[in-house]
Order: sequence, then C-alpha cells, then structure tokens
Amino acid sequence: MNVSIGVNPIMWSNDDLPHLGAEISLETCLADAAAAGYAGIELGRKFPRDPERLAPLLESHGLSLISGWYGAHLLLRDAREEAAELQGHLDLLKRMGSTVLVFAEVTSCIHADAAIRLSRRPRMKRSEWALFADRVGELARMTADQGVKLAYHHHVGTVVQSAADIDRLLETTPDDLWLLLDTGHALYAGADPVAVAQAYGGRIAHVHCKDVRRTILDRCLNNDSSFPAAVLDGVFTVPGDGCVDFKAVLSVLRRAAYEGWLVVEAEQDPSVAPPARYANLGYENLQRIIGSL
Repeated sequence: MNVSIGVNPIMWSNDDLPHLGAEISLETCLADAAAAGYAGIELGRKFPRDPERLAPLLESHGLSLISGWYGAHLLLRDAREEAAELQGHLDLLKRMGSTVLVFAEVTSCIHADAAIRLSRRPRMKRSEWALFADRVGELARMTADQGVKLAYHHHVGTVVQSAADIDRLLETTPDDLWLLLDTGHALYAGADPVAVAQAYGGRIAHVHCKDVRRTILDRCLNNDSSFPAAVLDGVFTVPGDGCVDFKAVLSVLRRAAYEGWLVVEAEQDPSVAPPARYANLGYENLQRIIGSL
C-alpha cells in the first residue's frame, strides 16, 4: 500500500478549543511528531503562515507539510468570492508542496460551541443543497486548475455530517471534488467508515485516521452532548485504541488503489492524554495494521 503516515497537531493544540494545549510549544509538537516517525504534519494555529519561515522549520524536523484546514462560507458567498478568500491559504499549500486541501463548509456550524447540543447542528434545505453543490463544484475546479485537490471533510456539527449528507454531496458534485474520509467523524455521525470507503474509494483523496471510544460515544449520543463536551469526555483517540476497524477500512482503500496520506488525528485533552505517548501509539498501531494487510 503506497501511503505515507502523517499526523495532525490537534493532539498537542486544539484549534477549536484553544485552551487545550495552549502551553505546548510548536517546537515540542514538531519534535514529538518527528521522534514518533511521522513523515508529515498538517497545519495548526501555532504554525507560521509564511513559507519562508515554515519551510525551514519543518525541514529541521524532517517533516513535510501535508495540508491544512479551510473553513468555507459557500452558503453565504459565491465560488469566486470564496476563491478570493481561499487563495492565500492555497498559495501557502502550493509553495509547501501540498497537493490536497482540507475543506469544510462552516456556515452556522456548532462544532466549536460547548453550549449547543449536537441535535441542533445545521442542515441544508433542498434549495441550499443545489446552490452549495454548484458552488463547491466550481471551487473544486478552480483549485484543481492550480494542481491541488479539494478534499471535502465531512465533520460533526456542520452541514455535511451524516452518511446521507456525504452521499448527497458526492452525487451532486463533479469528480473535481474529492472526499476526505475521517473515520472518527464518520462513526460519530452514525456512518460506517468501511461502507463509505467502499462506496467512494475512487474519490477519496485524503484520510484522517481517528479512533472512537464506543462507551463514551454512546454516552455522549444518549446525552445529546455538544461536540466540545464529547471531545473533553475523551470520545476520540488514536488508531488501534478504540472501536474503528482500521484493518477493514485500509483493506478497502488498498483495493481502491488509494495513494496518499494517512493522517493520525485525535482531538484529546493533552493534560489527560499525553501527546507524545499517543503520537507514538497511533503511529505504531497504524504501521502494524498496514503491515498486516
């Protein structure tokens, strides 16, 4: 399986919950990631956005820049307006050699609001779906013309969360729009990550490998917890430490000839889950699973 294993800095510092890991330096994050064996890392809020500063910083740790999250508002502005907002982020990724852009629609999202229960997450009307599909498809063509795949991140607490949302998105958009499969967000939203991989393996451009603690997930769903409350409760962990069947997911992706990044990602409180320990655990478990295929 021709893949590279990377990591997201959210184990060290959480962009949506800035108090988590606020005291952990970027240097510590990068050193831990390199020591664990990762080949690359995604952007986080502590990263410099100037390639003249970012490139030597990552090179000093032997890390590549994989990608970086972009939150869009295509329900509020058209594709050309969004493209203008996106261009600086896109230029940074291109300068750093990234070929995929992590993308999600965040209009009315609730995933960073601890006061809002998950049942109140936003949903699109039929007319909004048509508008959104047109706009995100146009934007995906624009980034493709610049050599970068737009990888849509289905995400708990946003307008594209469920299996039905993923189906509708990919059925109504051109192949220029790719999917980011996030195993943890899929399972949290009631979708089977294996089934998503089977259905859309040919359109998956990026994978976030996040595991889920089933007992905590069941409790959070039963309590209709907010997404931040679930994160703080410990719903997520690294591959091999929860209930996601990563061997099955990766077997499907191998058959689909997936080539790209497998990014270990686990929103956890670093004061409870030591980042270096979990970074090592996630890397070792993922390497073992890949080796068993």
